[in-house]
Formats: sequence, structure tokens, C-alpha cells
Amino acid sequence: MRILHTSDWHLGQHFMGKTRLDEHQAFLSWLVEQVRQQEVAAVLVAGDLFDTGTPPSYARELYNRFIVELQQTGAQLVILGGNHDSVAMLNESRELLGCLNVSVIPGVLDAPGDHLLELRRADGEPGALLCAVPFLRSRDLLESRAGQSGQDKQQALQQAIADHYRALFELAEGRRAQMNVPLPIIATGHLTTVGARSSDSVREIYIGTLEAFPASAFPPADYIALGHIHRPQKVAGLEHVRYCGSPIPLSFDEVGQQKEVLLVEFAGGSLERITPLPVPVFQPLARIDGSLDELAASMAELAENGSETSPVWLEVTVTGDDYLSDLQPRVEALAEGLPLEILLVRRQRPQSGNGLAAVGGETLSELTPEEVFERRLAAEQLASEEETALEALHRQLLAQLEDPA
Repeated sequence: MRILHTSDWHLGQHFMGKTRLDEHQAFLSWLVEQVRQQEVAAVLVAGDLFDTGTPPSYARELYNRFIVELQQTGAQLVILGGNHDSVAMLNESRELLGCLNVSVIPGVLDAPGDHLLELRRADGEPGALLCAVPFLRSRDLLESRAGQSGQDKQQALQQAIADHYRALFELAEGRRAQMNVPLPIIATGHLTTVGARSSDSVREIYIGTLEAFPASAFPPADYIALGHIHRPQKVAGLEHVRYCGSPIPLSFDEVGQQKEVLLVEFAGGSLERITPLPVPVFQPLARIDGSLDELAASMAELAENGSETSPVWLEVTVTGDDYLSDLQPRVEALAEGLPLEILLVRRQRPQSGNGLAAVGGETLSELTPEEVFERRLAAEQLASEEETALEALHRQLLAQLEDPA
């Protein structure tokens, strides 16, 4: 049996004012073709299907069109909610899509058994059992307690996530014993693991109130398909615990990464092989730095990678010309007539502290407003009623921002 592991599509993302519509459309068409060519039985999307909880209509159209096209291949589709996804929005069409061979797990469901799915081979026979775990929010697993420190909350959340995985894995083992078929057990997740590398600048990143989940706390599943980290990688050197990464670069930090989806094959009830399928570059991006003279030479070289219809999107860092007050127009003049589009111009500055972002070793662009709020709330020692009042006020303010009227 073959499954295809992908994640972090971020449909609807705008990249410094530029839409990613054409890139996402090209990727989804390519993905359907891979499913056909590789005879894939099931596609797993391990979270962050959309870039925001209120995606634009064209992003929803992409999603719906992909489902229609995938149905023609006969492959099963499993959608897991991520931290950028709206549980309510994904839940809207859950029952309808269930009639189209699509399983949507937007968040923690009422019945634990609803998280245990059966994946079938092309001939209709059972091929694997899936512990379908989406992004786990602390409010879904824990009750706030007065007097807890930030560290206490992190430890409690880590234990709750480990317990959630263990209970679901035991449920899968029980189902396998009842079926009396040697089926592999697959698990999913959308979270940060210890040692996960987020970008070219190797650093730890954190989500919610949990710093990082240790690989040793995962159950002994045959394969664990993870999302949230955009860089494809093994976890703790383990062959069967993988991030597939995002299919397109979502920031200039990701320039130069080979994007991929993972083809995972099982035989005889166990993992047989994992094959990365490289994703084509649908929109060229580049980063260059140097003095104005050096930048001119770099731009001339980069121009070979662009075209009139698909110019290279460029981040430029200028060194040694801080005294210039008209830096932006000077840099743009260097690219005039070339198939380049400058999206960001930086001046090289001495490194300094980054406030809240520096505490977690991440940038604020990697966090949603809700995560920033949760991070600050977790750092305070508050009574339960105080936390509840602050959370209510936060929701009220967000609602006012979304609907000023």
C-alpha cells in the first residue's frame, strides 16, 4: 500500500503583497498527477491546509477543486487541522466530504474512536489503520489550574499530548487484533518536536505553551506523518518519523530548500520504504546581499532564472551603503529591464534583541496572534478566574477587529 504525506499548504497566503494562487494551483495539479503515476491509495495532509482561519474564496475554490480532481484517481483523502486552520470552518463540510471518500479531522472530536480511521488499498481491502491526530490545543486537553507556573503548564500539556497518542494507539492495536490482519499503524501530528529545524538558520521553534514534544513520547507506530515545520526532515534521526515540509517556500528563509512530498510504502504489515518526491519550483525566489556594485552583478546572474511572465521574487540586503537616503530607488534601478521583482530591501544592521520572539528563538511571523496571546498568558501566574476573564476579553477584541461594525 502507498500513501502520500504532505502538509502546510497555506492556501490563501499572500507573500509580501503577492498572491500565491498560481503556485498553489500548479502544485495541486502536480500532486494529483503524482497520485495517478505512483498509484497512491491515500493522501494525508498533516495540517495548515489554509494560511488563516478565514481564507479567501479563491483558496476555498482551490481546495474544493482539488478534492473533485482527486476523486477521479480513487485515492482516499485525509485532512488534519493545523494551528492556522479554523476548526469551525473545516467542520462545516466534514459530513458532506465524508460522502466523497474524504475524512476531515479539524480538531479534537467528541468520540476518541472518530480519530481512528481505516485506510484501504486500491482493491478495497484494509491497508492500514490511521491514528488521525490534528493540531492539539491546550484547551482541548487540559483545564487551567490556579497557581500553575509556565513550566508546570508546559509539562502538563506534554503529558496530555503523550496520553492522547497512547490512548489512540492502544485503540488501534485493539482494532487490529479484532480484524486479525497484520495492518501497519500510522499516526499523524501537527506540532513542534525537539530539535526540529525551521529554516536555513537552524533554531528551535515553539508553538502554544509547549516548547517541543520529544520523539520518545510518540507511540511505536510504523510511520508518523508530521506537519507544522516547513523544512522536510527526519525527527531525532528516526526514519519513520518525518516532516514532509511545505510544498512551496513560505518565506525567504526557505529559499534554497528542496521542497518535497513523501511517498510512503507498506508491505506485509510494516513500513517498506520512504521516497521523497521533489516538488518543482513554480515561482523562483532568491536572496542576495552585498554593496550596490556587487548587487548589480548578482542581479544580472539571477536574471537567467526569471522570465517576463515569471520574474524572480527577490530579497535584497545592502551592505556598506548605510549612508544613502535613497537606497530603495537605487536598488530598484539596478533591476530595471531584468526579469526580477524586488519584494524586500534591507540594510544590514547589527543584531539586537528581538523581544518576545527572541525568548522562544523564533520570529513573530511564525506565530498567529492567538499563539502570541497564549504565550504571554502561559508566562503569568494567574488564578483560573483571571485567566478566563482575560481569554474572554481577548476573544471580544478579536471579534471587534474582524467586525468593526
